Amino acid sequence: QVQLVESGGGLVQPGGSLRLSCAASGSNSGHYGIGWFRQAPGKEREGVSCVFSTGGTIYANSVKGRFTISRDNAKTTVYLQMTGLKPEDTAVYYCAFSTTGCGLNRSLYDIWGQGTQVTISS
Repeated sequence: QVQLVESGGGLVQPGGSLRLSCAASGSNSGHYGIGWFRQAPGKEREGVSCVFSTGGTIYANSVKGRFTISRDNAKTTVYLQMTGLKPEDTAVYYCAFSTTGCGLNRSLYDIWGQGTQVTISS
């Protein structure tokens, strides 16, 4: 069973940067996807980005050019580098694991981390 732990959230001024980490533990065989989602107060959880086990990536239009998803060589940690942060990026950010693939639809994902708060404010 895969477990996920997010870290790296915090308070940043508009225009600033943050790097979120998603540490995965446990065993898995076959292809998989790891996604980043976010949920702002009163809003639905939305997909931000994902990376497939083969290395392919997907980004939501709202973060293209600002956010970059990557993983370490051991493929045990997935990062979300966020730059040019805006107040509307404020949300709890979750990483999630999928044995189905890589996409921005939350229904693809079976396992979720506990989330990390990102607040963009001056």
